[in-house]
Amino acid sequence: MSAQHIYPNSIENEVKTALSHYPELKDVPIEFKFKSKIKKSTMQAQPDFWSVFSSPSKRKYKILISENFKISDTVYYTKNIPSKVLIGWLGHELGHVMDYQNRSGLNLIGFGLGYLFSENALKKAERIADTYAVAHGMEHYILATKNFILNEAGFPEIYTNRIKRFYLSPEEIMLLVEEREDRAALSNTE
Repeated sequence: MSAQHIYPNSIENEVKTALSHYPELKDVPIEFKFKSKIKKSTMQAQPDFWSVFSSPSKRKYKILISENFKISDTVYYTKNIPSKVLIGWLGHELGHVMDYQNRSGLNLIGFGLGYLFSENALKKAERIADTYAVAHGMEHYILATKNFILNEAGFPEIYTNRIKRFYLSPEEIMLLVEEREDRAALSNTE
């Protein structure tokens, strides 16, 4: 953890746990902030607008967290989500920050436009964020989040279908874990 990270006290443990998987972000300014409403999302990682024009080493980020979200006629309060699920959601958003850190300012602007207007770009971005989280050892949290969304929370089918369409499936996550473990085993024998 770093003085560069700002977050509400109510989610301190979850933020610290998620950040502990991303040592590369130790000195990257990130503000975790509750917001009353985020369109079509529970959380959203984004660079501060003017920092897009800075080098990646000088960028600042915000992770906006919806205080609650309504799906169909049910309101879900983020503070009531199980800790492991919240850590997974935060880990996914930190995966976006990792992706943004590897992009130039112009590329990031193009990426943002694609994210807004292209389903293919949206799918690619969400899968990249999940991949970063799994590569950083967060698969248990990511799987808990997916299980919560797909099986436990009682979300309507339209929402769960969106998750299935744009994000890595549990099976794809386990394949990534297997590949990571195979690479680690191979490097240990060299």
